[in-house]
Formats: sequence, structure tokens, C-alpha cells
Amino acid sequence: MSARAGDVQGDPLWQQAEWHASRKEWPQAIASFQALHARRPNDARVLVQLSYVHSLAGDYRAARDFALRAAALAPREPAVVAELVARLRTFNAAPALHALLKAQGPVDRIPIPLLLAIAAQYSYLNEQERALALLDEARRGDPDFPPTLLARAQVLMYLGRFDEAQVDARAAVKRAPEIAQGWWLLSRLQKQTPQANVVTEIRTQMQRPGRRPLEIAQLAEGLHKALDDLGDTEGAWSALDLMCRAKRSTLDYRAEDTRALVDALIAMPAGPVAPAIDGARTPIFIVGMHRSGTTLLEQLLDGHPDVRGVGELYDFTGQMRWATNHHCRGVIDATIVERAPGADFAAIGAGYLRDMEWRLGKERWFTDKLPSNFLNLGFILRALPNAKVLHMVRDPMETCFSNLRELFSDANPYSYDQHELAAFYHEYKRLMAHWHAAWPGRIHDVDYATLTRDPETVMRGVANFCELGFDPAMLAMQERKRGVATASAVQVRDKVIARDVPKWVPYQAHLQTLIEGLRET
Repeated sequence: MSARAGDVQGDPLWQQAEWHASRKEWPQAIASFQALHARRPNDARVLVQLSYVHSLAGDYRAARDFALRAAALAPREPAVVAELVARLRTFNAAPALHALLKAQGPVDRIPIPLLLAIAAQYSYLNEQERALALLDEARRGDPDFPPTLLARAQVLMYLGRFDEAQVDARAAVKRAPEIAQGWWLLSRLQKQTPQANVVTEIRTQMQRPGRRPLEIAQLAEGLHKALDDLGDTEGAWSALDLMCRAKRSTLDYRAEDTRALVDALIAMPAGPVAPAIDGARTPIFIVGMHRSGTTLLEQLLDGHPDVRGVGELYDFTGQMRWATNHHCRGVIDATIVERAPGADFAAIGAGYLRDMEWRLGKERWFTDKLPSNFLNLGFILRALPNAKVLHMVRDPMETCFSNLRELFSDANPYSYDQHELAAFYHEYKRLMAHWHAAWPGRIHDVDYATLTRDPETVMRGVANFCELGFDPAMLAMQERKRGVATASAVQVRDKVIARDVPKWVPYQAHLQTLIEGLRET
């Protein structure tokens, strides 16, 4: 029997491994953890650390293997399990995650912090009902614990249960007003009015000493939303500018890297297309810029009885990471492009379809709505010959302003600076023009403005392209129950609305850099 998990951290080999890791000396860190594993083969904590360092060293296959080996030991020590569930979600290893949760025993015996950690990973997988069940148990254990209330409020928001989400968010800020997430949630969950708004509370919290940049960004986004609702354009712009500066200060982003990546994708040699798999389900990839209407399109498609909407997934990226044995950050990087010519695209497509099965029911079509998969289209169309690609097209200023005013988690580092945002938009347009030329007839453009003004006509065209029969249920937006874990979680619960005046127009004086940048060729 292995020693207790806590004992291993006092081992000189563990300390040596961590010292090497702190210096980014990955081979030495791996060797130290491997030596420790040889002495403690049944210690899941060591296997988890081996998974981490192999990821940091770029070895995707080894990192995934060590995470699965750790899960197979069915550890019960909460700190180990909390780290391991995050690893499993990174590798989209949902069956192992389900088994690990089951191994913890009755949920009412699982400590609340661990319930929250597992629920967070299910929410990242867009398994909102599973996440909510764990959060409900955590709330039963302690009805007033602010982190539980805030996590539950966010999941309820994703599920469209806005009134319940507000109750939990208000209870959380009453107990812990210093937590920025609570005020951010309250700003989003309902339209702010002169009679009921969170402006004063957010401004008070922004003055709290020692605020970290990400807390400032979250509070500033909440303030921007509230002041925008109230029609205070200048105040809302000041808050948005603060949000962007605070978030941008935490990011390492270079526009020239995006340009080089797009150059490499365009220069990538064409290769053979994988053979079709008989009887396979049909994936519908919805791509484009973030905030271009991809969530709206998925919600409409999800109304069709033969389509399962499954949200924003990194499953195809996971297949490319495995095929190239490289653990990239984000959806793609230069190393994956460099190694892709040697990949087995038939195996990539088969693996993608196989690993999606746990999410699906009887439907023969399913959506994969990760907007930035536009970077992966050359790989997707080679690996999945039956895939349908829907490309959302929206007015450049509307798209980019919507990006600018959104606080993303780790995605879209280009979206907090007007120069960088305009430059990224140009690279996106350049790459999409290339994909259209390289894969004629495989990509169907869907115009956002036309979709909001004449949804039936547009959805008939979409259904035809996807080889689906049109079903009027696609237009019944208010009947959707599925979780929506995107920035559009609140808006897409309503009917399709066409704006007469774009959201960016009142801010035009402050957006000249973006306007001029988008005009440049």
C-alpha cells in the first residue's frame, strides 16, 4: 500500500523535481518524478505530476497516459482528486472523469471544495446538469457558502434559469461582497435600471485595496454592462477601457505570431482526404470570429429533432494534439501545423467521432460550435469528409466591438487592444478566403444580419446544406433547455432580434483606432 499522499511532498526526489520544474528544466523534472514513481508506483499524486510536466514539456500522449493511469488508481484524497479531474478534462477524458467521481462514493460524503472542483470541470465540458447536481449537494451541505452559491449561479445562468441564479448571486454578495464574480454575475443576469442596479456596489468594490488585475477586469466589465444599460455611454466606455487594460496586462500575445500561423496554414500542402466512415454521424462545425452569432446558429439548429447541440468543444484539437504528440495552448499552434503533414487523418476523424459518442443520443447530426476552429478547417475537412462547415459572417465593426467588450477566460488574447483586434480580424478574413478557395463547396457562409431579419429563409438554406429537412421547431428559441456556456448565455434564450442601431455606434468617438484598422487592407 502506498504512503499517504501528503508524505510524498517531503521526499527529496519530489522537492528536486519541483525545483527543476520551477526552472522549466522539464527533462530533469520528469526524471526525478519517474524515479519517485518507481519507488511509489501506486501513488496517484506522482502520476498527476508526471502528467503536468509532460504537458509542459509538450508531450501530449505521455501527459494523457499518466493522467489516465492516475485515474485508474481511483484515488480518494481530495487534493489529488481535484488536480486529477482538471487533468482529465484537459484531455476530454470524460469516461475516466465519470468513473473517478463514482469512485468517491456517495456524493453526500464528498467534501464541498471537491464537489466544487468536479462541478467546474463538468461545466467546462458543457455538462451543466451534471455540474448542477454536484452544486446542489454542496449547497445542501452548507447553504451559505459563497463559492458554492456563485458557482451554482453561473451554471443556472448557463441553463437559462436566471431568477434562481440571481437569488444565489445576491446571497453570495451579501455574505462575501469582496468576491468580484458575484457583482459580475448580477450585472449580466438582468437589465440594469435607475431603480435597481449594481453601479454603486461595483465602484465601491473596485476601490478595495490589493485588487488583482483579473478582479479589476471582472468588476470593470460588470460596471461597463451596468452603465451601458443605463445609457451612460462615457461612464461605460471608461469602465470598458479599464477592463481591457487590466486584462491585457496579464497576457502574452504578439500579433506577428498570429500572422505567421496563418501564413503557415495557407502554405500547408494539400493532402489526401480520409475515407468516409459508413454509418457515421454527421458533425456540423460552426466557425467564425467569436461573438459573430455562432451560439445563435447552434441554438436554432438544436431545435431540429435530428440535431444535438453540444456547445464549444476542444475535442478536435485534442485529436490533433494526439496525432502530432504536442500539447499546444489554445486551439492550434505553429508546432501542430509543422507536424500535421505526418498525421494520420483517418485516425484523427475516427477518434474524434468515437470520443464524441458519450455526449450524443439518437440524433444523426451534432454541432461542434468552437468559433476558433476556423483555424483547424484544413485539418477538419481532411479528417471528416462528411463534416458540414457553417461559417458565421457578421459586420466587422459589430463583431469586433462585441469582442472588445467581452471578458473572455483564456481565449482571444487579441481582443483587448483595438490595433491587435483589427489585425486579428484581417488574418481571420485572409484565412477564410483561403479555405473557401481550397475547399470549394465545403463551407457555407451564414450572414448574421440576414439570419436575424429572416431566420426561416436562412435556416432553410442551412438545413439544405447540412442535408437536413427543414423543421419549424428550429425557430422556437424560447423552448430550448440545453446549457449554453458562452458569452451569449443570456441573449440566446429570447427570440431572434434584429438591431436597428448597432451596439458600437454610441461609442464611435472612442473606436476610431478600430474603425481605421478595419479599413486597412
